[in-house]
Amino acid sequence: MSDAPAPRARPAHLGWRLFAMTYDFFPALALWFAASGLVLLLRGGTPVPPGSWASWLELVLLWAVTGIYAVASWRRGGQTLGMRPWRLKVLRADGQPAGTKALLLRFAVATLSLAAGGLGFLWTFVDRERRAWHDLASGTVLVRLER
Repeated sequence: MSDAPAPRARPAHLGWRLFAMTYDFFPALALWFAASGLVLLLRGGTPVPPGSWASWLELVLLWAVTGIYAVASWRRGGQTLGMRPWRLKVLRADGQPAGTKALLLRFAVATLSLAAGGLGFLWTFVDRERRAWHDLASGTVLVRLER
């Protein structure tokens, strides 16, 4: 056990969230290329026709791959690759690591936050603790660690 004090943290504002999301776009894009390549391979090189049921299934696959990336990253250390440079971390509201169920809920509600034109993220301007809809729904917080 270490005698080092726990790092201090404060709620992260929307700007830090957007910076992290911008960085996380690139690993997500790589995963989307890999998943789409697998779909193309499984279809014998025939692309998925736009607007077909298969295109909707592929969209669900890409959403799921993104969720697996996010939840696995948060579960492993509280951070995605995009959150690390900005010292952001997802924790339970009590400061402990969040569980898988809460993180899955966080990802699902974050999807709705974006789908609602970003309103769930803009909620950070209303909430005193800078929580977005997905933070509130999952009982998590996004904090910025001190150096």
